[in-house]
Amino acid sequence: MATTEHEIPASSKGIDPDSGPGYGDLASMSPEVPLRAEWVERRQADPVRTQMHYARRGIVTEEMWVVAERERLDPPFVRDEVARGRMIIPANVNHKNLVPMAIGIHARCKINANIGNSAVTSNVDGELEKLARCVKYKADTVMDLSTGGNIDAIRQAILSHSPVPIGTVPIYQAIQEVKKAEDLTPDGLVDMIRRQAEQGVDYMTIHAGILFRHLRLVDRRITGIVSRGGSLMAMWMLAHRKENPLYARFDDILEICRKHDVSLSLGDSLRPGCIHDASDEAQFAELDVLGELTRRAWEKDVQVMVEGPGHVPMDQIPMNIERQIQVCHEAPFYVLGPLVTDVAPGYDHITSAIGAAIAGQHGAAMLCYVTPKEHLGLPNADDVHQGIIAYRIAAHAADVARGRPGAREWDDALSRARYAFDWNEQFALSMDPEVARAMHDETLPHEAFKTAEFCSMCGPKFCSMRISQQVDEYNRRRREEEGQGPEAAH
Repeated sequence: MATTEHEIPASSKGIDPDSGPGYGDLASMSPEVPLRAEWVERRQADPVRTQMHYARRGIVTEEMWVVAERERLDPPFVRDEVARGRMIIPANVNHKNLVPMAIGIHARCKINANIGNSAVTSNVDGELEKLARCVKYKADTVMDLSTGGNIDAIRQAILSHSPVPIGTVPIYQAIQEVKKAEDLTPDGLVDMIRRQAEQGVDYMTIHAGILFRHLRLVDRRITGIVSRGGSLMAMWMLAHRKENPLYARFDDILEICRKHDVSLSLGDSLRPGCIHDASDEAQFAELDVLGELTRRAWEKDVQVMVEGPGHVPMDQIPMNIERQIQVCHEAPFYVLGPLVTDVAPGYDHITSAIGAAIAGQHGAAMLCYVTPKEHLGLPNADDVHQGIIAYRIAAHAADVARGRPGAREWDDALSRARYAFDWNEQFALSMDPEVARAMHDETLPHEAFKTAEFCSMCGPKFCSMRISQQVDEYNRRRREEEGQGPEAAH
């Protein structure tokens, strides 16, 4: 079964996911290695196998040990946070090549990257290339939002190659298998959730919080309902004049999640799609329902995080975070952006990263990336790369502001390398080493310039850091004359 808090699981000792300051080097791990296979096998006879179930019984699982090592936390603390619902470990029992990670207020701020085909493009190799970029550039989770053909095969390939948790939005595939949205049945939706759970999906966005009575509340919005899943559920409710089947069948969904340890990501169907619509009655009416659903999930030992806006002006972001934390009982908050302005198509990875950093600072646990193609088209591999880096910057800035272990040390190490003109160390410590090196070498490519005390911006005469080193030498001599040791400089 699982371990007690006093035992270090031997099967997790070989995992070394923490190669850098707070980030796991998953790119070098073979997807064929069944890291979790023996852990899951030992729990085969347990009637409930969710991480929350074990945590509430005082058990520290192997997954919790790995999370504790990655987050630099005590394993019993991780267990207690999972038991409380403030931290989740998305880890479907069928995803056996997964390297466990955690999402929660006391963990590093995480980022999610979206990939997936569309009705216009469908290519397994293309999605695996995007996944490879996600792993290489250290996205913490990946969502497969495929809406085109061959979805099962694409998802199976992604799961087989992914050491990070994979999320989905089951209604997307359910829609693909009917002629029109109105043809969806409650049984069909539940069966699709079961199918994806059996396949190994670690977390699912379920749009169960939008209710029929909420539809009148979007009347004065500029952009209406921008969530694809939310708009599909709204269409279904209008066509059938019945309540949202995901809400009506929520207990059935919980039984599936409970069996396979699928974490729920409670979707924000009524998130604002422009800053005009932010923080309105519709958004907060749904949030109240998500708080109710969070409680219901916890009663079944199902792990939950809650999705949030969207498009929000900077001054409203802290209030949105605080309100979610209160209404949803401190369940982890997973935000898309938020975008802080609507006037920069083509640069929305920047407009949203600004909001993401603020959200992370104030308590958001995971940030869903936005690429330059947002609102414009399906992202390619290069767009995925840009979106991930923008969001890693935002998440790391939030970690520094929140005082997360190891966050500030990374900045300090790079700053020391920069001041010492150790260019190779500076590249190695960079969030995107290849880009940093390429930009330097664009103007000073010769290897001799890797030890030069200047770059092409200032040149040899105007480098402030080189000049400042003369001040350092003056202070060193001054301390010697005054009989002070080197520690006086600190």
